[in-house]
Amino acid sequence: MADVTIKIKDRDGVMHEVQAPTDMSMNLMELVRAYELAPEGTIGVCGGMAMCASCQCYVLNDVELPEIGPDEDAMLAEAFYVKPNSRLGCQIPITEQLEGLEIELAPES
Repeated sequence: MADVTIKIKDRDGVMHEVQAPTDMSMNLMELVRAYELAPEGTIGVCGGMAMCASCQCYVLNDVELPEIGPDEDAMLAEAFYVKPNSRLGCQIPITEQLEGLEIELAPES
């Protein structure tokens, strides 16, 4: 299994190009935490259960992602700073399909 390259723009507007392992059952929220691209306690607050929107991100390019499930949909309906391209990072597993994905972290709400 190969790593994939994902670009993540942090909340200060800095773009980071990171390598993400596809064989560790990680999701985008855990990737952001692993690279410390958001301060501790400001992302993944609910532990990846789609119960908060601290890992909300904006998808900046056209990469095939898993469909939004009902829990994610309901959470995004209540979240701040939601855009049409908003997703919850914890609901997007890192797979080879994510190669080249670019996301931007939503502002802290």
